[in-house]
Amino acid sequence: MSLNESNTPCEHCASRKHSLFSDLPESQLCAISDFKNLISHRKGQILYYEGTKPLGIFCINAGVVKIYKTASNGKEQIIHLSQKGDFLGYSALLGEENYTSSAMIIEDAKICFIPREVFLNTLTKNTEFFKKVTKAISHELGVMEAKLTDATQKSIRERLAFVLLQLASNYGIEGGDSQRIDLILSREEIAGIVGTATESVIRLLSEFKKDNLIELDGKKIIIKDKRGLARLSDFYA
Repeated sequence: MSLNESNTPCEHCASRKHSLFSDLPESQLCAISDFKNLISHRKGQILYYEGTKPLGIFCINAGVVKIYKTASNGKEQIIHLSQKGDFLGYSALLGEENYTSSAMIIEDAKICFIPREVFLNTLTKNTEFFKKVTKAISHELGVMEAKLTDATQKSIRERLAFVLLQLASNYGIEGGDSQRIDLILSREEIAGIVGTATESVIRLLSEFKKDNLIELDGKKIIIKDKRGLARLSDFYA
């Protein structure tokens, strides 16, 4: 169930410093605040579906959202995980296309919806913001190209090691010599990120544990040897 909340003004939003809105002048931030809606979402809710038309953009205030595509056999390929400060849906909006992927809440989230006209108006009135958005889209394309290269040139073991390091970097909590990934992902979701079968992820996680690279605490993963994972993930080393 989604719940409307009283809107926090953009100029007072703690997550703004992580977003593309970080350098907007207060006058434009106030204009956005007047029209945006802050909504609380529970884990498992769908934010938008692949093939539907974007009516605006989403800015994550808190929580985690997975962006994914679903194959004809029902298997999910997770494109990336988005967190506070991230924008969602702006590429499709600017391209005047339907969403090419779906978005699901995987950690309870608060997300602002900004209508299309408000976002486009800000874009046309602020050259620096326009450049920032263009740069973000170009970066996303570069990341996708790198993932396609990894999928064809790296083994599943190497890709899993790299994914664990990324998760530790984005969601890790330091604990002495170890680092706990403070995000609960199912083995199916990890497989969806790596691009392999769930059985392969389960087997490789057990092997990583045996090699003392990680520790498993239920569904949570604790990184014990970041250097070892880094060596394993580097295909060109």
